[in-house]
Amino acid sequence: MYIFLVGIFAALPEAPKVMVNMPSHYVLVTWNKAIHLVMPGLEETICFESCPSAYSLMSDGVAAEQVKKFFFTSRKTQETGPHDESLEIYIPELLQASYSFYTWPSAPVLAWYLWENRKDIVGQKVLELGSGTALPGIVASKCGAHVTLSDSANLPKSLQHIRRSCELNGVTSQVKVIGITWGLFLTNLLKIGPLDLILGSDCFYEPSVFEDIVVTVAFLLERNPHAKFLCTYQERSADWSIEHLLNKWGLTCNHIPLTGLGADAGITLAELMQDHTIHLLDIRKST
Repeated sequence: MYIFLVGIFAALPEAPKVMVNMPSHYVLVTWNKAIHLVMPGLEETICFESCPSAYSLMSDGVAAEQVKKFFFTSRKTQETGPHDESLEIYIPELLQASYSFYTWPSAPVLAWYLWENRKDIVGQKVLELGSGTALPGIVASKCGAHVTLSDSANLPKSLQHIRRSCELNGVTSQVKVIGITWGLFLTNLLKIGPLDLILGSDCFYEPSVFEDIVVTVAFLLERNPHAKFLCTYQERSADWSIEHLLNKWGLTCNHIPLTGLGADAGITLAELMQDHTIHLLDIRKST
């Protein structure tokens, strides 16, 4: 049996412990009051309805915003003849040193995969982990999925930035934005409803967070055994691997071939990957 302890709680020996109803090998020890002591107002800050407009993120003039346009298209043939389908997504980026304010190469790859398989995600309940600028999640929403976008609960400006992306693409009313910190089983994670699909692009950017991500995904897949985790990652070191973590947490992984991705729109795979090596993984609960 594995026991998850929210680190700060271990330093509070008198804190009352609340056991949450979870599968047998997940035990959560938490203390709601401690959340407010350590991060006052966090739950209000990450609440979608009570947050200030995302435009206030740039109000102090510290960070300059640039907006990138991503254009998705495909040519189909129907009985009436050839026709084009297309989608434009506008993604704001901030010129400052933070992972979450920049669209990394893995995100367009995952977004294109979703676009080319858009008929499969219509009506699906989708959660994107570590959304950052939220390109894949917004594409999923535009393609008819019911989407929840998330980033670390400790980074309220990142959550505001996700809302900014939603505003630019007209999906504010249909997309939820919540704070989820990998490896911590707090209220927002526990309250997530049924899921069909979990998304992640370049979440595995640093070995120190690998197990936190895998544990979070394993928990969600145990509650949603028919769901899957689609994840793109950029290969940065041949020494990095998550295979042992997937085995440890009862998950299986298949590589999805990317050959031909974007070809229908006249885009080469090298262009999509921006000369990086990027993989697409399909991770599911072991049977």
